[in-house]
Amino acid sequence: MTKVLMVITAADRWTLKDGTVHPSGYWAEEVAFPHRAFTEAGWDITIATPGGKKPTLDRLSLGMSGGMPGKRRDIEHYLDSIQDALATPVPLDTVDSDSFDVVFYPGGHGPMEDLAYDETSGALLAARLASGKPLALLCHAPAAITAATGPDGKNPFAGRRMTGLSNREELLNRFAWKAPWLLEDKLKELGVDYSKALIPLRPHIVVDGNLYTGQNPQSSEELADRLITDVGAAWSLT
Repeated sequence: MTKVLMVITAADRWTLKDGTVHPSGYWAEEVAFPHRAFTEAGWDITIATPGGKKPTLDRLSLGMSGGMPGKRRDIEHYLDSIQDALATPVPLDTVDSDSFDVVFYPGGHGPMEDLAYDETSGALLAARLASGKPLALLCHAPAAITAATGPDGKNPFAGRRMTGLSNREELLNRFAWKAPWLLEDKLKELGVDYSKALIPLRPHIVVDGNLYTGQNPQSSEELADRLITDVGAAWSLT
């Protein structure tokens, strides 16, 4: 059975550059759709967070920002169905990522608060990238690579092709002008070969070897499906 580690932010806020706190957490669609796709594919899913803290749902993701009412109801219903798993994540520092076939990071603004600075996560990401095994980061989750350092002291993601939430998409949020930094800018600063869709809020995924990234919440299903297809193909060759 394919085993996937889903690393979810434990943050319940995003501290803005003026010191104000914006309530945040994980984005509903980015957990619900991939989790359901992996489950339907027969994958075994382990949820981990920094400190083993129960992750917080960003309530904005079930409001108008989360899509049409029917879609939001579907997402909320699915999240309700996996509440036991979400309520009891394993602490990230107890995880052996080598024992998983896939490592998947969903986003939300939460990773901008905790995973971007989490040394345990940074070490996991660096090791996973070097391992050649599938690693996927969605929307804001690529913020976590800022905590990664390679054996040479440099960021191991420099030069890799990636995507993540674009500046234009971030600035659709009324509070984004107070952001300490924007993800697109940060990825470029780290030396990532960044790309994005021509039209905001449209699905866009980038695959560079074992590194899979999705630009926005709308990329959730496409990213999960691509992983399922590629991992299935790899298994068929073994």
